[in-house]
Amino acid sequence: MINLSQSTLGDISTMPVPAYPRGNADKHIVHFGVGGFHRAHQAMYLDALLVNGLADGWGITGVGVLSFDEKMRDAMAAQDCLFSLVMKHPNGTIEGRVIGSIMEYLFVPDGPEAVLERLCDPATKIVSLTITESGYPINDSTGEFDPQDDPTKADIAGDGPRQSAFGLIVEALRRRREAGTQAFTIMCCDNIQHNGDVARAAVLGFAKAKDAELAAWIEAEVAFPNSMVDRITPAPNDALRAEVAERFDVADACPVSSESFTQWVMEDRFPAGRPDFDKVGVQLVDDVDPYEMMKLRLLNASHQALAYAGFLAGYEQVHEAVGDPNLHAYLLQAYMRGEAIPTLKPVPGVDLDAYTDELLKRFSNEEVRDTLARLAVDGSDRMSKFLFPVIKDRVAMGEASPACALIVATWARFMEGSDDNGRPSPITDKREAELTEAALADRENPGVFLDHPIFGGLGSESGFRAEYVAAKQTLLDEGVQAAVCHVVSG
Repeated sequence: MINLSQSTLGDISTMPVPAYPRGNADKHIVHFGVGGFHRAHQAMYLDALLVNGLADGWGITGVGVLSFDEKMRDAMAAQDCLFSLVMKHPNGTIEGRVIGSIMEYLFVPDGPEAVLERLCDPATKIVSLTITESGYPINDSTGEFDPQDDPTKADIAGDGPRQSAFGLIVEALRRRREAGTQAFTIMCCDNIQHNGDVARAAVLGFAKAKDAELAAWIEAEVAFPNSMVDRITPAPNDALRAEVAERFDVADACPVSSESFTQWVMEDRFPAGRPDFDKVGVQLVDDVDPYEMMKLRLLNASHQALAYAGFLAGYEQVHEAVGDPNLHAYLLQAYMRGEAIPTLKPVPGVDLDAYTDELLKRFSNEEVRDTLARLAVDGSDRMSKFLFPVIKDRVAMGEASPACALIVATWARFMEGSDDNGRPSPITDKREAELTEAALADRENPGVFLDHPIFGGLGSESGFRAEYVAAKQTLLDEGVQAAVCHVVSG
């Protein structure tokens, strides 16, 4: 068994390893949120460029902010920031490679100043983010800056060591401004529509709370390109570590797996420079909005539909749920083609019917072993960003939304805490207590779940409220399979 590290790369013959120089890279990218998705996606793209000699001098400094990032810090330190990526093809082919584009890892609690030094280094051209949909201090209903987490609020209130991603970013921009150093580009890679605009609102909101002149400079000097990112990436676990050991004879503390499909569409706005991402398949476009809407409303919202209906139907794995004929029809015919696609703009070069067919094939990939529990994490943030915009557009169009109503009803049923057989719901949500209370109250007062502030007024739309109440009643009286069939049959 080979312990993965820079010194053992030459001993690994079971998968490709990075042969490019790593120690002398300028680390032009600082990335917040080194989770599975970043490592399977953005880090993979830069690694592909480096392998082909197309990004000499570029590298990533990973930054962990939260306490649970300590495990990643330790794994990165032990393995010289190397990790294996295991890509799983629908035909059963499994492909591995060692990724070397992350060349440094910093953990904020170990020393915020070290992170600030890297952010202030003139060599830093891009600061990128995958901090999840819930990581942005923006109110989903108003779009306004609205910090709720203690580290961000502490950074706004005081002048001590910075604890939050946005506190660090704004402080670094302040120092760069004072030093006359060009601003870096901020590249959001989270699943949020207009994600660059959301990152911009978060940074500017924080800056305005500290220094109006600094905020004006950031507004004039910092670019926030929007992007659409796509690759199904299950949460790493012990089974994956065991698989890497058995299949590749490599001991890796932090491997990551993904489907073979990958896509990245990005606005080409990088005043300080960027790698030649277009040479490894990234689509650089003037307007990413049609691609964002397509992906968020068809893939991400469909994941929410599968998460809750699939759980209530007794499934645990994504491929199992989508293999159920009723859930398959509910997802493809009723939701995707019946309700979501009519709300989309034309997407250049994309046949949306073919795209939805491809999504169902991707969801059906047994090798990926993605779980419904992963899709349900932070459901309140995901529903508000992925599904609620579809509902709002359909209300504005004067169109019915029975499939969307059932998605919300299955979510409410899930948030009650258990299914009809008493199996506990795998809830991981910062709003768990209040939403569970609302979901339980909904049994006695149908529709009250929609009055929670997260719905931003959707509950006052009489047509949608009636659709939700009907869907929820069918769900309670006849079960999820019957409720799904009612929606599919119209």
